[in-house]
Amino acid sequence: MVDERIVRIPVDSHSSKENILNNWAKAIDKAAGNHRIETLAGIGFAMPGPFDYLNGVAWFKDVQKFDDLYGVDVCKEIIKRLQLPEDFPLRFLNDATSFAVGEAFLGEVSVHKKIIALTLGTGFGTTFINNRLPVAGSEGVPADGFLYHVPFKNSIADDYFSTRWFLKEYEHATGRQITGVKDLSVLVKKDESVKNMFARFGQNLGEFLAPWVKQFNAGGIVLGGNISKSFQWFENEMQAEFRSFSVSPKVYISALEENAALTGSARLCDDEFYRKLLKTNIIN
Repeated sequence: MVDERIVRIPVDSHSSKENILNNWAKAIDKAAGNHRIETLAGIGFAMPGPFDYLNGVAWFKDVQKFDDLYGVDVCKEIIKRLQLPEDFPLRFLNDATSFAVGEAFLGEVSVHKKIIALTLGTGFGTTFINNRLPVAGSEGVPADGFLYHVPFKNSIADDYFSTRWFLKEYEHATGRQITGVKDLSVLVKKDESVKNMFARFGQNLGEFLAPWVKQFNAGGIVLGGNISKSFQWFENEMQAEFRSFSVSPKVYISALEENAALTGSARLCDDEFYRKLLKTNIIN
């Protein structure tokens, strides 16, 4: 990855279809620099869902972002804006899965053949990796390859392992509101209730993950997302739960962070890798 070609263009996810697509196209054009885009191997997108990853069509609904793209053929729209040939390769992959693929190729966790990658932030992203390829619908992994919707305690995993769990728990304990987990990482050293909150999070996460680690025989786990930056405050409890289930995966905190997703999406332009990916149930 060529770091100097990374560009950032702010995009308001609540704005119009035209504004969102125009800014995405502008970012791609700037990232290409002096290279003519049509001479490149392709363009890979790390895209949140709901999305038709095979055909490049957005189905964002009830996710508080990109609402105006509902039903839009993003592939066709980007090709039109960049004046590319109709058959130019534009390929899409879930952003959490792209993160996992990037880590499997370039991250510290890449020393393991079997990996579980977690993104802990506004949602609970999970991807199972075997030999650098995402796994879904086999080896005991759910049909879609994700765990966010799996039942846990009184709800589903996504309600326990995302930012909103911390916001809800903190307000319940104190009657006050915070904007994110970063605020709690400042309070944890002096507030015992916040320290206990992180401990419960780690215990819950270890309890939930351990059976999947054992079933998949994962050698490594990599954590990304904003919550992972507070790992020191829930590591012990999570590891204690792992030991109680007799599993001992090596846990890594992503050093690549968002660059892992960029790397993963770039891999989509490798035809051999993409053909292998299509044989899984990840893109359908």
